[in-house]
Amino acid sequence: MKIKNWRVTLGWFLMLLVSSCVEPYSPKVMEAPNSFLVVNGFINSNGPTTIQLLRTQNLSDESTPPAETGAVVKIEAENGENYRLQDIGGGNYTIGSLTLNPAVKYRLFIKTRDNKEYVSDFIEVKQTPAIDEVTWKAVDNEVQFFVSTHDPKNDTRYYRWEFEDTWHFRPAFPTIFKYENGAIRIRDDRDEEISNCWRTERSTTIELSNSARLSKDVISNYKLLALPYNSERVAIKYSLLVKQYALSRQAYEYWEILKKNTESIGTLFDPLPSQLTSNIRCTTNPEEPVIGFLSASTMQEKRIFLESKDLPREWRLFNPTCIADTMLLSQGNIVDYFKGGYNMPVSEVYPPSGGMFPIGYVYASRACVDCTVRGTNVKPDYWE
Repeated sequence: MKIKNWRVTLGWFLMLLVSSCVEPYSPKVMEAPNSFLVVNGFINSNGPTTIQLLRTQNLSDESTPPAETGAVVKIEAENGENYRLQDIGGGNYTIGSLTLNPAVKYRLFIKTRDNKEYVSDFIEVKQTPAIDEVTWKAVDNEVQFFVSTHDPKNDTRYYRWEFEDTWHFRPAFPTIFKYENGAIRIRDDRDEEISNCWRTERSTTIELSNSARLSKDVISNYKLLALPYNSERVAIKYSLLVKQYALSRQAYEYWEILKKNTESIGTLFDPLPSQLTSNIRCTTNPEEPVIGFLSASTMQEKRIFLESKDLPREWRLFNPTCIADTMLLSQGNIVDYFKGGYNMPVSEVYPPSGGMFPIGYVYASRACVDCTVRGTNVKPDYWE
């Protein structure tokens, strides 16, 4: 998710309203210096903690947000204890599982390479209740997934979820052939598995809910995501891992504003982008904005599996858009078709009269034959 300076976004929106519809106008504000620190992550009190540091950039810049590398990042306790995070590159700083005292408040300390210092407010460690269940339902040509939870102590009220989905898939054209050293041979045990793969992706949406107006702290069947009935993800077997976090009211409000800003499509009837209120500040330059909101909590997880045989029979499942073609040995050399690995052989072509030797090969692009182009052939440890 690319995070933009809200002032630049607001300026861009207003200028659009007054600019000519005939001659596009690029306001100078889009090119204004814009390199504020972005802090992404939370303190995990029952697992590894990873904090990502990035820099904002202008709306006209479509490149990946620059990472803040070479910083000193520490978790500090009110009682003086501190834990330094390891720089693992790409603006990511991590530390293994910590044993944090729930009666003590903690904060984040950052010192960048240019000797600027940033600190968050001291915050309490929230205890996240367990996930009651993750369920799915086939509704209107979609597979919809829901999460339910509750806190019997009525202390949580504010929740956020992330998820990872993993699916088993196969290539459009399985093959037993391989091009090697100018010839085509039958694949054997020496060759890498290319017909069964798995792919994992992490959620990119912001999923929130609260029970602040309810008498009991209960979240029932919050919809996390929906997949089309013919999605590749549910064509064979699918797994959803849900991660749940308890939030403070202030953290919830931050994520709620961020969700509205990132989901806005920018029409005249949408609310104008809102300013994010951060609990992280620059002590070197108090006037410098910082984007991010630090929270601390335990994390709860629950995984479910879904197999295609459990879906409605009338659904037409995933059909990959791949095209196969034919090359005849009389019209070309196999080296011309397969050298470089862009195409792969799928099957042999024999004479219509039924000869003993192939006269050509059916072939397709590598991505349509080799599943490792889009995933891994290593089955996950948790796969049932």
